[in-house]
Amino acid sequence: MSKLQLSLVVTVYNEEENIAPLLAAVYTALEEISYELILVDDGSTDQTVAKAKEHANGNTKVLIFNKNYGQTTALAAGIDNAIGEYIVTMDGDLQNDPSDIPMMLQKAIDEDWDVVAGVRANRQDGFVLRKLPSKFANWMIRNTTKVYLKDYGCSLRVYKANIAQNMGLYGELHRFIPVLAKQEGARMTEVNVKHHPRIHGTSKYGLNRTFKVLADLILMLFFQKYLQRPIHIFGGLGLLALISGALINFYLLVLKILGEDIWGRPILLVGLILILGGLQLITTGIVAEIIVRTYFESQDKKTYTIKEVFEGE
Repeated sequence: MSKLQLSLVVTVYNEEENIAPLLAAVYTALEEISYELILVDDGSTDQTVAKAKEHANGNTKVLIFNKNYGQTTALAAGIDNAIGEYIVTMDGDLQNDPSDIPMMLQKAIDEDWDVVAGVRANRQDGFVLRKLPSKFANWMIRNTTKVYLKDYGCSLRVYKANIAQNMGLYGELHRFIPVLAKQEGARMTEVNVKHHPRIHGTSKYGLNRTFKVLADLILMLFFQKYLQRPIHIFGGLGLLALISGALINFYLLVLKILGEDIWGRPILLVGLILILGGLQLITTGIVAEIIVRTYFESQDKKTYTIKEVFEGE
């Protein structure tokens, strides 16, 4: 079978009322393109899977998880199973519009972009619970990672397959996909896309995601700067602490030789803590280096289990 031009990966979780209109919109939007639709059900507990099987056509594959793993893992599963030259990701809540995909794909092909990211120019979400946290998160990510995109929260993106399939998606890093793509050397651009208000179901996100973004941002910055050389951060901090502690203790030793009483001085405790902390940080760096080498040299193991694969007719 010849390689498809496009693989569309859509993740869904308890979206039973959105499945039928979603699939209809995708089939209409992509009728002029050779494509496959990979619908990843992330452990839905409603009728999402039944609706997906009912409305799936010959271009549709439904990956059904045995439990809820989260959006990042669902995306990873869809991308792993994609065979198209380009991979498109999109949410399954009908807020993204599949009719934007041909335009984005054409831009990627004509201008040879590795990633074409959507920007929700007229976002149809509440300000306090959705827009405000998103603006703050976008600002933080842009200014710390130096990957300058307007909208990190828009999941509608087109990728060259080799970029998407080498990003290494784990945990909840879907918010940082552009940063991961940049680490792969991707050339990226942005285009405005349509955005619709949610009609059916409820959003799975709220204010609490801002704190998750901040926590993941720390991890992302470590990945960006020190993933392949963790000894540089742990060893550097460890050496700084160790040298500082040694200097303090040398100073106290000189005072002791000169006949002064150094027992009970807070600076003595500081010096000892710095030395012990420095040794611990250096040791942590060495262990992290061993773990990183094991990570890169280990077998290709997945972080998810697919219970069933259903293909439409």
